[in-house]
Amino acid sequence: MVLVCEHASHYIPQALDHLGLAPEDRQKHIAWDIGALAVSHGLSQVFDAPLAAATVSRLVFDCNRQVDAPDAVVSRSEDIVVPGNVGLSQAEVAQRAAWLHQPFHAAVEELVAARAQPIVVTVHSFTPVFFGQPRAVQLGLLADQDERLAAAMMAIAPSVTPWKVAINEPYHPKDGMTYTARAHALSRGALHVMFEVRNDLIGDAHGVAQAVRVLSSLLVKGSAACGQPLQRVPAD
Repeated sequence: MVLVCEHASHYIPQALDHLGLAPEDRQKHIAWDIGALAVSHGLSQVFDAPLAAATVSRLVFDCNRQVDAPDAVVSRSEDIVVPGNVGLSQAEVAQRAAWLHQPFHAAVEELVAARAQPIVVTVHSFTPVFFGQPRAVQLGLLADQDERLAAAMMAIAPSVTPWKVAINEPYHPKDGMTYTARAHALSRGALHVMFEVRNDLIGDAHGVAQAVRVLSSLLVKGSAACGQPLQRVPAD
């Protein structure tokens, strides 16, 4: 398994004047996936799996979007304007892509290509309320065109967690949010899943630990059902 956390960081370089955002806005879900990095580290330890995690905010450049996607660099996220992204030229966007997107995905590709039967797992989180609308789903299993692993996990989810679990919610591949899966898993027929955990469930260490237990159980049982069983590292 290769773990990927594209929205792991809320860091915005001072050289970009923090994109003109107030400190409190740079901590919000618009800048990163809250709790996703901690969950990714937990899964990495459970399975002794490599993790590729972005170190710069998705507001600078979204590493889970196609390079030329309109929302790879956004000038507004939900109700917050991102001043440092307003009026960027194509050359400035391309410069950011060369700086962040290209080396990140080169690193992911190197990890995936080194495995004979890779399983690509990306870890994300989402806000419980989006544009004023509450979201009931607690765990989304996103799959782009190949739902083998997501479907296997969905089948056993009720035995693993009381969370409300759904496939391709709260986002859908048609929204353009599964670039990593398309670039590194679909291209080689590899199993993949994109976890979307509601961020109010992983806001502290207890929640992160619970999420790691749930997701690791889904991965063990789901991968076995697909004929590519993953093994947890034995506890000391």
